[in-house]
Amino acid sequence: MNLYDKDNRFNLANIVTFANISLGVIAIYFIQKNNFTAAIILAWIAGALDIADGKIARRFNLSCEFGVQLDSFADFVSFVLMPAFLLFYALKKSNEFELLLGGVVFIFYIISGLRRLIEFNLKSEAGSVAKYFEGIPTPLGAILLWVLYLLYSYEIVSNIYFILLLVVLIAYLLNSKVKIPHP
Repeated sequence: MNLYDKDNRFNLANIVTFANISLGVIAIYFIQKNNFTAAIILAWIAGALDIADGKIARRFNLSCEFGVQLDSFADFVSFVLMPAFLLFYALKKSNEFELLLGGVVFIFYIISGLRRLIEFNLKSEAGSVAKYFEGIPTPLGAILLWVLYLLYSYEIVSNIYFILLLVVLIAYLLNSKVKIPHP
């Protein structure tokens, strides 16, 4: 198995992306166990792997369509699903209305994140890097949800409805026309 063959589905860049996906799934497991600290640590490691896989792909000319699709799947698991689960499970919902409203808001966020990733893939070419992102990238959306998690967990912001409103705003920004410079 050649780790530096772009046609190999298990090349070095893709292995790093598979590790990212694995950490996102394991983080969701820890969320189910109410171990939010472990989930956040795994998510940050997944974020580092997300940066590393792109750098490896460009450095060793491993960029390919499979890798582009795989990277978006990793982004969906680690930067859309996982932070949405984290914040949803962290919110102390006191009644069925808050539970239902939270469920609707986070489903909206998840669909918005998925749409953003699909739109990004339709517009991108393997190996190319745009100067700007249109709409906020899913890793930035994840960071914003983690900030909301911290604000809520430390009771800086304790109003669940305000938190949910901010989640809707972030979900909207994922597919907005806002231009974010690509690092």
